[in-house]
Amino acid sequence: MSERFESVAAVREDLKRVDYLADDAIAGVAFLADRLDKPVLVEGPAGTGKTQLAKSVAEMLGARLIRLQCYEGIDESKALYEWNYKKQLLRIQTEDEGSDWDDVQGDIFSDEFLLTRPLLEAIRADEPVVLLIDEVDRVEVETEALLLEVLSDYQVSIPELGTIAAKQIPLVFLTSNNTRELSEALKRRCLFLHLDYPSIEREKKIVLTKVPDITDNLADQIARIVRSIRTMELKKHPSVSETLDWARTLILLGKETITEDDAKATVNILLKYQSDIDKVIKDFSSNAAVHFG
Repeated sequence: MSERFESVAAVREDLKRVDYLADDAIAGVAFLADRLDKPVLVEGPAGTGKTQLAKSVAEMLGARLIRLQCYEGIDESKALYEWNYKKQLLRIQTEDEGSDWDDVQGDIFSDEFLLTRPLLEAIRADEPVVLLIDEVDRVEVETEALLLEVLSDYQVSIPELGTIAAKQIPLVFLTSNNTRELSEALKRRCLFLHLDYPSIEREKKIVLTKVPDITDNLADQIARIVRSIRTMELKKHPSVSETLDWARTLILLGKETITEDDAKATVNILLKYQSDIDKVIKDFSSNAAVHFG
């Protein structure tokens, strides 16, 4: 199989081309995932760009993104495959009464009646694929074992059809918000990447990249205020996407700098719990010189 990436530096530049600002750690893990044919487990707080990394890699490669959104209770029929029972029943009803059961069984358990789900779809794909298994920490242990089985050999055994092996090895990203501890077996199978909230400098660059017409001064002020908010004990800290929403809001309101009143009037764009909003507004008042001076 041909290699997707020339070098770590090339990964950084290609990600930058699709507006994802990667550091050497991010670019290095993506490069090694390709060369070693290993999945990448991306852990970190919600809203730090884990899902966007997989989307951006797919975009820069021109590959199809196949996403499995995990949730509590997801099972094999939603992650891997299931049979189209209604269509099978209809076919049985239309068969001649004298038909042999072996013939009928061979007919209804064929590709025509197979409903592929994200994991099987990624394995069977002919074209380049990036498989995103999002929020893997939300699945139960049994489903995690299923994921491990598929990702170990990139093949699926379907009793009625036999073993289906991957036509090409997809580039796989698993994301986790650390709501529960993942198994050691799954972690051993993957390369590991931790994504934390960006530094002030990196978040400023993200804002400048993603928000048209924003000034360097406003982007810097936004990054510093958001960073300060994230040091506080809150129910939910602002995500990078919420930082961008705040920046776009301020641009729409015609702001070139942020005053205390501006911040108080728009802080609900950054925060989604009233107790957090009250706490931050109080901090804005008591530390106005630091934030807005």
